[in-house]
Amino acid sequence: MNKIAIRDANINDCETILRFILELARYERAEHEVFATLEDIKKSIFSRQSTVNAIICECNNTPIGFAVFFYNYSTWLGKKGIYLEDLYVTPSHRGQGGGLALMKYLASKAVREGCGRFEWSVLDWNRPSIDFYEDIGAKPKSEWIGYQLAGDALTTFAQQ
Repeated sequence: MNKIAIRDANINDCETILRFILELARYERAEHEVFATLEDIKKSIFSRQSTVNAIICECNNTPIGFAVFFYNYSTWLGKKGIYLEDLYVTPSHRGQGGGLALMKYLASKAVREGCGRFEWSVLDWNRPSIDFYEDIGAKPKSEWIGYQLAGDALTTFAQQ
C-alpha cells in the first residue's frame, strides 16, 4: 500500500522543486518560458524575505509532487487567503491521491488560519485538472479576467 504524506519543503528540496517546475512547464507546453535557476528557487522560496511557501508530496518517502503557494488578501472579506501558484504530481504517480492530499493540506491550512478563501487558476484546456477541481467542489470564477504585466512590458510600463 502506498503511503502519501505532505511536508513543508526545505532548502534541500530545491533541485526536486526545480525538476517538478520543469516537468509542469513541459505538461503546460511552456518549458521555453522557465527561466528559474536553482539559485532563484533557493532565494525566492527559502530566503528570510520570501513570501512564498512550498510543500512536498511524498509516496513511500519519495517526492512525487509539490505545491507552491502564498498569502493574498481580500479587502471585501477583511481576511487573508491562500493562493495556489502551482500544484504538480509527476505522471507516474497520478491517480494515487497525491493531488488530493496536497489540496486537502492547503484547504485545512486555510481553515486553521482563518483564511477567507483558497484560490488558484487553471489553463482552460487542462480538462483533467478542471475535472479534478470540480470533483472536489471548487467552482470556476466568472466575471473576472486575469491580467498581468511581465518581462519587457512590465519594465517599459514601470519606466514611463
